[in-house]
Amino acid sequence: MRIDEALRGATKLLAAHSIEGARRDAAVLLVSVLGGDREILFRAPEQILTEPEVQQFQKLIDRRATREPVSHILGQREFWSRDFFVTSDVLDPRPDSETLIDAVLKQTKETREPDAILDLGTGSGCLLLTLLAEIKNAKGVGVDLSDKALEIAVKNAKSLSLEDRSSFLKSLWFENVSGTFDVIVSNPPYIETDDIAGLQTEVRDFEPHLALDGGEDGLECYRQITAEISVFLKPEGFVIFEVGIGQDVAVGNLMRGAGFENIKVHYDLASVARCVSGQSKK
Repeated sequence: MRIDEALRGATKLLAAHSIEGARRDAAVLLVSVLGGDREILFRAPEQILTEPEVQQFQKLIDRRATREPVSHILGQREFWSRDFFVTSDVLDPRPDSETLIDAVLKQTKETREPDAILDLGTGSGCLLLTLLAEIKNAKGVGVDLSDKALEIAVKNAKSLSLEDRSSFLKSLWFENVSGTFDVIVSNPPYIETDDIAGLQTEVRDFEPHLALDGGEDGLECYRQITAEISVFLKPEGFVIFEVGIGQDVAVGNLMRGAGFENIKVHYDLASVARCVSGQSKK
């Protein structure tokens, strides 16, 4: 079978299973079988695949047809131009979350670079590790309630050569955290419990519900965090949450109630209110 024939057949199969971006996903999976050489799709579409390559590609396509995310099939996802290991034990790093990274970097340029960063609900570690990679002198702690998620975060830290500046611990929010921090970030569960059943199959069936379920109104984790957060922030420390669509006002009010000042809303590339930040008092 030729490369172009394999790509057409796989695209047709995925489209028949209502996979959005069927050709894109088929191409990504075929490139992985061919050793990562994406240009070969254009340079040598007539090249004949070996039988092992055909079989491997078919297995990957069959998995995608069940709506298993491409990132889980490949075991990695790009975030802020870096590759992170992912499994079904952690949320996929998403482009929307890069809004949080951008907001932290802009804030720290306006004030001063942080020495200590805390990431609540770290998952894959993508937020904390990206910030540490961008802020060269900072150290950070990532906490999560999932042992398997923490294993992934540690693996990513080693992959990015950040294990000396990062540590990870099992904790329900601040339960096992000590010390104070210049910056605290969090992308907590914020989906309303009753909405989980209606989520996209790739999310509902392949991502951990522990990292999705934000309670009856989606705000329960924000309440828990803001009730305790002030004692873990240094004076004029900075906190930023990722929020669900339409939650920015409610989360901002929770932060004001916890004594934060300079509440700001940060928008993603689609002009959606994606993050809310605030500063502790002097």
